[in-house]
Amino acid sequence: MATPITGRKGRFYADVSAGANGSAQPIANLNSWSVNATTDRTEVTSFGATSKSYVAGLRDGQGDFGGFWDTDGTLYNTTDGNPRKFYLYETTDITGNYWFGTATFDITTNGTVGGAVEVSGSWAASTDITRVSA
Repeated sequence: MATPITGRKGRFYADVSAGANGSAQPIANLNSWSVNATTDRTEVTSFGATSKSYVAGLRDGQGDFGGFWDTDGTLYNTTDGNPRKFYLYETTDITGNYWFGTATFDITTNGTVGGAVEVSGSWAASTDITRVSA
């Protein structure tokens, strides 16, 4: 039986180098991430069918992340439109389980007088997104 895990040991790595030619590094101060792995579906229902039918199309990978802005600002490098390597670990306790691929990134920052400066962002696949399982 599978055992649930806590998200507190999750980790998001990305290539934050100028020009996207470096290695993926852990992104500091993040506290959330998501992966949306979907597949296009095309309806192919024919006359006389008793239920709808679909065929699978292309796979897609997108996701989000969020947390607190890191003062070194290197995360902003990811918004240059270059595909960048990334890795998402559900937990660093099981380093053989992770998602990876290359993606383009968008970033939003938000600050208020009474709170920490926050960062949120999204990514969209530039290559196949793969999940490795130990």
